[in-house]
Amino acid sequence: MPLPKRHPSLAVIVIEDDLDARRIYSEYLRMRGWTVFTASDGRSGLNKTIDLLPDVVVLDLAMPKVDGWTVLKQLRASSMTVQIPVVVVSAVMDSRDEAFYSGCDAYLAKPCPPDVLDRQLRSLLRQRLAGLQTL
Repeated sequence: MPLPKRHPSLAVIVIEDDLDARRIYSEYLRMRGWTVFTASDGRSGLNKTIDLLPDVVVLDLAMPKVDGWTVLKQLRASSMTVQIPVVVVSAVMDSRDEAFYSGCDAYLAKPCPPDVLDRQLRSLLRQRLAGLQTL
């Protein structure tokens, strides 16, 4: 399914310390029409998210420098980033409930196929657009 015509290219940042996962997700999402930015640790991911204000964030929880939990909490605490949907993709066992409590919009367990991630991102953005149209 192509991206909505109103948005010729939506931006996503993939914050993931595993090089293979970061590469697979970013290449697949680019093929599907996304503008993709990446970060290999939480600190640079948080800084890039604040600088770029992407349409959606893909976030791993277990990362060096600043973990995904801290990134998620800081994104939710900032008025600039509080409305950006965050999809957690993690292998951290039993973290789903806490991730939602901390403010994620969706949670996908690793290993997560890139097409499943793409569908989740599109679903979240369709929900956001539908919510804005009802205002």
